[in-house]
Amino acid sequence: MKRGSYVAHCLIWLFTICLLLSGNVFSAGLIFKDGQYSFQTLRALGYAVSGGADIGEVLNTVYAVKEGDDESWYREWLKTAEQREKAGDEFLARGKIISARQEFFKASNYYRTSEFFLHTMPDDPRIVSVWKKSRDSFLKGAKLADHPIVPVSIPFEGDTLPGYLCLVDASGARRPLLIVQTGFDGTKEELYFATAYFAVKRGYNVLLFEGPGQGEMIRIQKLPFRPNWETVITPVVDYAMSLKEVDAKRIALMGISFGGYLAPRAVAFEKRIKACIANGGVYDFHMTAHLTPDLEKYLDTREGAEEIDKDIYARMKTDPSFRWVMANGMFTFHAGSPSAWLKMTRPYTMKDVAAKIACPILIVDSEGDKDMPGQAKRLYDALTSPRKDFMLFTKEEGAEEHCQMGAILISNARILDWLDDIMARDNVR
Repeated sequence: MKRGSYVAHCLIWLFTICLLLSGNVFSAGLIFKDGQYSFQTLRALGYAVSGGADIGEVLNTVYAVKEGDDESWYREWLKTAEQREKAGDEFLARGKIISARQEFFKASNYYRTSEFFLHTMPDDPRIVSVWKKSRDSFLKGAKLADHPIVPVSIPFEGDTLPGYLCLVDASGARRPLLIVQTGFDGTKEELYFATAYFAVKRGYNVLLFEGPGQGEMIRIQKLPFRPNWETVITPVVDYAMSLKEVDAKRIALMGISFGGYLAPRAVAFEKRIKACIANGGVYDFHMTAHLTPDLEKYLDTREGAEEIDKDIYARMKTDPSFRWVMANGMFTFHAGSPSAWLKMTRPYTMKDVAAKIACPILIVDSEGDKDMPGQAKRLYDALTSPRKDFMLFTKEEGAEEHCQMGAILISNARILDWLDDIMARDNVR
């Protein structure tokens, strides 16, 4: 293929990957025209039902943001977060525990949102400083919670994985455990509002954690993503088995977003986990780039990689959604260039792994999720587990977005109902 033809193919491919990986750009815009700005607004707003946001505060913040201006996004969300944290401190000084907790939890979510678009400059000190504010605000709220939320450090390869043990109560009673992990860009603090808040109410103890490439692990410990996620989950299960509050025969694992690859990959090898949930399922992360065989070969040449990088950097200047996905990919994988990151995603496949999964597994998909279309069904079809289920959330339900953002009440209701049935004592061996 001639050079000019390659360039044309690259441009077509770049448009495709922009659509598929940079947020739900096909969904109706919320405040913003840009898909990622719109989706991140919905993401922050959705946690209003679990104590992580207030609708008026979110709308007031985003209406002040200049679309496509990542610095504007950072400033406005930071301002709102600081206001809520200050309010929490004032309530706490007056002994108003419930009000203080509410403000600290909201501040944590808003700080996380503020930091979201900063990864185009991986050495920007605000990435760490604002992340710390999000974590510290959450810790302030956790100390005031109406059930135990305990920071934990899980032994891991001579270091530790950070997490939270969220308990139903302080009785020490042994209960089923749901381990929850995020994916490409979330944090363990966010997982509380996304899932733990609801699971604890159903009688589950919940262990939230971050692995390499995520949250504190990438920002402080500088450990990037790895494809063999069983090396991460096995130490987590080892730790969980040591806890008196955990029924070792009833441990489940949930992976959210990119965690829909990481969690299934892990349970293919870690057999102590009795049930797995992938929301949404990911069969082959690299496949979502839709490269032709010729382009795959071109990517592996110096000339091809340079041309692809040139095209990507040019698009990143004008497309906020594309800018974010490429920047975050390089940030979390420790890739030196866009082309290097694309090559690093190749091992993230369930092709020779899915058939090894033996535990009951739920694959979740969303009708309007265009991030990785078809991936969940392809993973489901590759499974040979005696108990596998497919759960589709629809536009009619208002739950069609990626990981059902904006509809986490119905999402948790249906997913946790499935888990309730699986983890019933008579069903677990």
